[in-house]
Amino acid sequence: MSAVSDRLPTFPWDKLTPYKATAAAHPDGIVDLSVGTPVDPVPELIQKALVAAADSPGYPTVWGTPELRDAITGWVERRLGARDVTHHHVLPIVGSKELVAWLPTQLGLGPGDRVAYPRLAYPTYEVGARLARAAYEVYDDPTELDPEGLKLLWLNSPSNPTGKVLSKERLTRIVAWARAHGVLLVSDECYLELGWEAEPVSVLHPDVNGGSYDGIVSVHSLSKRSNLAGYRAAFLAGDPAVLGPLLEIRKHGGMMTSAPTQAAVIAALGDDDHVRVQRERYASRRELLREALVTHGFRIEHSEASLYLWATRGESCWDTVDHLAKRGILVAPGDFYGPAGAEFVRVALTATDERVAAAVRRL
Repeated sequence: MSAVSDRLPTFPWDKLTPYKATAAAHPDGIVDLSVGTPVDPVPELIQKALVAAADSPGYPTVWGTPELRDAITGWVERRLGARDVTHHHVLPIVGSKELVAWLPTQLGLGPGDRVAYPRLAYPTYEVGARLARAAYEVYDDPTELDPEGLKLLWLNSPSNPTGKVLSKERLTRIVAWARAHGVLLVSDECYLELGWEAEPVSVLHPDVNGGSYDGIVSVHSLSKRSNLAGYRAAFLAGDPAVLGPLLEIRKHGGMMTSAPTQAAVIAALGDDDHVRVQRERYASRRELLREALVTHGFRIEHSEASLYLWATRGESCWDTVDHLAKRGILVAPGDFYGPAGAEFVRVALTATDERVAAAVRRL
């Protein structure tokens, strides 16, 4: 066991513990804008679907029910503009984090193989490479990477933590480069429905991929759009030549979404109204927090999409974390996402209206 755990970095969130204690001591209580976990209710139609499927004594399938696959393919075509998507182009997963952490291993990567991800990125991309004992590296422009031995290229648009969105033209160029060099491109698009000042585009769009899914896979989650982080509901869409073997591996590993969750996902993907309502909540909180942070002396960079504001006061991120913790506000230090974030903090929009109002007053 230690041989595996020794490959991993220190769990970053543990470093926030003393700052969380400081923020929690505020007379009016903590405003936790750090992790980015949803706080709003699960939409009623999704709860009802879950309850209706509660009597599920048998094993679910890893590939999901035909109805679930219909829901995913329908959503991918309707929302992302993808074409000719079949059941073989989709695969349910048990939340997106497990997929990110275990994909290099499930792809058979190991020593001598390379995994690349953005310079500022979700830490689990690195964790996945470490678990597989593959080499890992960061990039500013993936088309400038040495393709030799590069087996997995992660994209993330909209970005966590920066909220940056890759344009359709840039995505098209990156997809063409990856195909030309035989590099599997996996695009983490979990925040795609939360564009504010830009309209995020999927690699599944025909304008990006030329009508072919060869060598590309996109990752989607219902955690943020539908407040289903507690359900562990996500899916992949893309190249059947990649998803087919992954399905077989995941069958052997028993990596299956629960039957009630599958029913909930069908309901969630079939309804756009609750997504609009949740977007409006986040848009309001974003406007209030952004104005308060700027007035307080912060500069906001990127942040044109996703659930975060990428903010700096031109100082060490830990000094900023401490400054805000003393005001009862907890945020994530930017260096959690790479050394390039050393002077930034990530401020989540995932707090109730009441807690956001409290943060605004304190700022």
